[in-house]
Formats: sequence, structure tokens, C-alpha cells
Amino acid sequence: MSNIPTREEALQLFRKYNKTDSLYRHGLAVESVMKHFAHKYREDEVKWGIIGLVHDLDYEMYPDEHCRKTESILKEANWPEGYIRAILSHGWGICTDIEPMETMEKVLFACDELTGLVTTAVLVRPDKSIHTLTVKSVKKRWKDKRFAAKVDRSIITKGAEMLEMPIEELIAETIQGMQDIAPQLGLDG
Repeated sequence: MSNIPTREEALQLFRKYNKTDSLYRHGLAVESVMKHFAHKYREDEVKWGIIGLVHDLDYEMYPDEHCRKTESILKEANWPEGYIRAILSHGWGICTDIEPMETMEKVLFACDELTGLVTTAVLVRPDKSIHTLTVKSVKKRWKDKRFAAKVDRSIITKGAEMLEMPIEELIAETIQGMQDIAPQLGLDG
């Protein structure tokens, strides 16, 4: 029988393997966006949030084994197979062959990279506030391949296509999801 993790258990596990503030804030951002989308789709916000929070569980300590190490850590912790599969699917085509199939998996795949682009777009703004960030501003930055150069825009595009959602809507929903916890992300101006 698998163990349905609480948010506190997930956070404790995440903190065990991750010490940097930037990766922690990224986990919080993806968690918040996942909860936002879960609410939108009338799904389990806690479950979606936990999956978003720990999706990069192994990235800091085991970057060359990204996702593969997460799988073994979560299996050892007796996490449900559905949680593990969803987390692994965010690395589809990069470090796993697990294609996002469920809506939750597609959202995670699409918003992971996008939260990084949104965060960077906020940090270059004079007011450093996500509350004034517009989709138009993100789209303008999107076109500049040197801006947030590590963000793979093709993954975001593929995620939007999987969700059958216009990229502008995906950006707007991601911004909205991140606004909910702007102070914790350092994006409150």
C-alpha cells in the first residue's frame, strides 16, 4: 500500500535533497501554478501542488540522474505510482521517455519551464512585481532567445499544444498562479 504524502512530508523530502533558495523558489512557483490549474480544472489541488513542489527533487544533488534518482527516492518513500509517473513525465524527451498523458502531467510539463521565463521577466522589470507583469511583456521577452536563454521555449509550446491551450492563455494562467505567492517568490515588488 502506497503512502499518500502530505504537503509537509513533501516539503521535508524536498528540503532534504535541495538547499539552494533558487530551486526552492522554483518548486514553490510550480506548486502554486499547479494548484491554480487544479482549481481551474476542478481537480485535487493538494495532490497537484505536491507534484509541482517536488518535481525537481533530485536536480540539485543528482543533475546527471535527473528524474531517475527522483523515481528511486519516491519509490523508497512508498509514494503512489501516479504521483511518481506524473513527476517523471515532466522530463519527457529530455531525461525520460514517459509522455505526459493526464491533464496534470501536461500542465506540469508546460509550466515548469514557463515559471522560469516568467520569474526572469519579473526580475528585469523596474518594479520587480509579478502583479504588473502582462502576457504581452512575456511574449516580447519570449522572442529574444538571449533572454532567459536556458528556458526551452519549445517545451512550453509543446505543453500548450498538449493542453490545446493558446500560449497566451498558458502564460496568463501561469502568471496568475504565481501571483498567489508573490512574496514567497520574491516577486512582490
